[in-house]
Amino acid sequence: MKKINLRNSLLASSLFSVLLLGSCKENTSTETEEVASEETAQTETSTSEESKESELDFIFPKGDKGPEKNFTGNAFNAGLVAPDPTYTTAVGNVYFEPGGRSNWHTHPGGQILIITDGKGYHQIEGQPKEIMEKGDVIKCPPNKRHWHGASEDTGVQQMYIVPNTEKGIVEWMEAVTDSVYTK
Repeated sequence: MKKINLRNSLLASSLFSVLLLGSCKENTSTETEEVASEETAQTETSTSEESKESELDFIFPKGDKGPEKNFTGNAFNAGLVAPDPTYTTAVGNVYFEPGGRSNWHTHPGGQILIITDGKGYHQIEGQPKEIMEKGDVIKCPPNKRHWHGASEDTGVQQMYIVPNTEKGIVEWMEAVTDSVYTK
């Protein structure tokens, strides 16, 4: 099966469009210049107001907001592979906004996190909190209480893999306190 990198395809399409437009006759009317000037000003304004969220490279859709009973702050989940009896694995992407984090929880079959962008933390109960950044792979052992989320000032994107789903997916527990999160 051939893989296509959509980012490069979109870039190529954009460049092709620019080349096509560049070959068209120039329009030098005042009205066109004013519209272009307004569009540039709007782009500069929106760019200067972008949050840390937009600085992250979103590989997958942002997803749906997670329930407040399981998260502090905002977390968004996009399921990518639903568990089934053949693969017995769930795969998805979670985006945590700055300061967002999961509650303590366990996975009967364990969990693997692959950090695709941003900066965050994870902690397995009884161990020190660790920083996780783009390119990190974290293994959460089966039935070990743990939590994970974004840093205070930067969001984090993580792909999760939950194997052995025939044992169960997740068991949610209490919220991670601010003192644990900031320790």
